[in-house]
Amino acid sequence: MDEREYLVQQFEGHRGHLRAVAYRMLGSVTEADDALQESWLRLSRSDTSGVENLGGWLTTVVARVCLDMLRSRKSRREEPLGAHLPEPIVSREDGVDPEHEALLADSVGLALLVVLETLAPAERLAFVLHDMFAVPFDEIAPIVGRSPAAARQLASRARRRVQGAAPAPDVDLARQRQVVDAFLAASRGGDFEALVALLDPDVVLRVDRGAVRPGASREVRGAAAVAAQVLTFAPRLARFARPALVNGAAGYVVAPRGRPLAVTGFTVANGKIVAMDVLADPARLRELDLTVLDD
Repeated sequence: MDEREYLVQQFEGHRGHLRAVAYRMLGSVTEADDALQESWLRLSRSDTSGVENLGGWLTTVVARVCLDMLRSRKSRREEPLGAHLPEPIVSREDGVDPEHEALLADSVGLALLVVLETLAPAERLAFVLHDMFAVPFDEIAPIVGRSPAAARQLASRARRRVQGAAPAPDVDLARQRQVVDAFLAASRGGDFEALVALLDPDVVLRVDRGAVRPGASREVRGAAAVAAQVLTFAPRLARFARPALVNGAAGYVVAPRGRPLAVTGFTVANGKIVAMDVLADPARLRELDLTVLDD
């Protein structure tokens, strides 16, 4: 086996882990794959003869690439664009595609990714690498150009944000589905009181309609306000809702005559809906692989 074949073998052996790191860093499968491609190019141009832990070395490379991508993304967004949701991973209701299992390990729901999107790039990197992948701060520090103590503080700040804004979902998927099905039934029937009863008092609804309809993307908070908002559009769309797993949690896809209009992910905690994330951006919906839902 020559050196290139060896590097290809090693990279492919670590691909699942590296892709999981990149997805948590970037909130996009497409961008995660771009980050892996760039990381492979850097590997193929590097002398790794003195590297004892190639997996750790590759994790560092992917993290650096993702950090550059996040900083570039931040510089392009001069002003807030309203609700911007990460790229969801949609699976059949009977289980997650094996290709996506590593991406969704540790309950990487949309609500968590939404919070990660609000972090500064260095905070996000420190939190993802340390709290999700147990990378020591001594190894994180040179990536973000800080001391280990400063890297620890970055992760600590990020952790507080995550704990305060990303509730832990119920682990019982069947119970999640019961709540979401009841929500759909109430939506179809236009039953305001039933909707409010299913929603946590502090529920948040995030709708990302992209740039096609300026100002249309929004965030709504509170059970009554969310129920009222839902009843403005859900009754006529709910009949087209198809159950699915959205980032491993109960959700649904609205696709009349096979044309996707929305993907909705739910976070259910203590039997109540605490977050609803609706991706209705036509351009981004076209990029999603929804063929996994085909019978």
